[in-house]
Amino acid sequence: MSVLDSAPLDVLDAYRTCEFVTLGKDGTPLVWPTAVWRRPDGTLLLSTSLAFAQKALNIRRDGRVALLFSDPTGSGLDQAPEIFVGGRAECPDEIRTGPQGAEDYWRMLFERQPHSRAYVTAPLRRLMDWYYLRLLIEVTPGQVIVRPPLRELPPTEPPRPSGRPPLPGAELLARYPTAVLAACDASGAPVLARTRPVPADDGFAIDVPSDCAAAPGPASLLVHRHDERLNHMQNALVRGELRAVGDGWLLVPTKVVEPMGSGRPSDAVRLLRRTKRATNRYLERRGLPRQRVQWDEFRALAASVRGRSSA
Repeated sequence: MSVLDSAPLDVLDAYRTCEFVTLGKDGTPLVWPTAVWRRPDGTLLLSTSLAFAQKALNIRRDGRVALLFSDPTGSGLDQAPEIFVGGRAECPDEIRTGPQGAEDYWRMLFERQPHSRAYVTAPLRRLMDWYYLRLLIEVTPGQVIVRPPLRELPPTEPPRPSGRPPLPGAELLARYPTAVLAACDASGAPVLARTRPVPADDGFAIDVPSDCAAAPGPASLLVHRHDERLNHMQNALVRGELRAVGDGWLLVPTKVVEPMGSGRPSDAVRLLRRTKRATNRYLERRGLPRQRVQWDEFRALAASVRGRSSA
């Protein structure tokens, strides 16, 4: 029997993305949206390209991780509960150039993100080869918490000038009705909860659920969105420090990270250049040649999904 059996598995499987947190070298919980596949044995399979290998490096240093299923966009579910999963992860330093061993994961991506099928066609291969050089991450769940959905409100108005320097990330967070808090408990293990940050004098007031064992220390707030077909993705992270203030919590922001840019037309070009450089750097540091992607295998898998979708 798996720990996950205590969760509504049909709901978990319907979520298109989840928020996945690893621990940085300084203990900061770093959270980003990702796709996940639940295996029959109760483990969870994730993947990351070499271009975004930091989460893999974090796991090799400290395997404590957590996932939060809290954005049901595209799932077809109405008022879906949030599902928190804490556990440990492993990420071998084995570069996968094809879908072998993760066929169900890739089949899920090709089905839920139809535009990604074009990445394996000849015109886009040269631009997207970095995307298919992958590391697999396996998570063994150790804790599950099911929460009622956080009622969404319209995004707030951007904060008005008050004579004080604006809080880092204030205008960014104001564009989203909610955000995901990533913090650590007293043992240093990461915890996650969806919340509604409210700008205050020195930071963002945070309402932490009673079943989320957050402790003061490094923390971050993630905002992200995608459409029904996992297109038009946006994400950003506000890093800072979580402090206990009276009977509440305050996240004092220090840095904003926007890995995909802020929406400018030039961001796509910069992203492609950065991903290729990061991929090359990962390989060079290990003395490895750039391996050839198994395009035929990926194309066959994408074609099988396309055929099933049109049947």
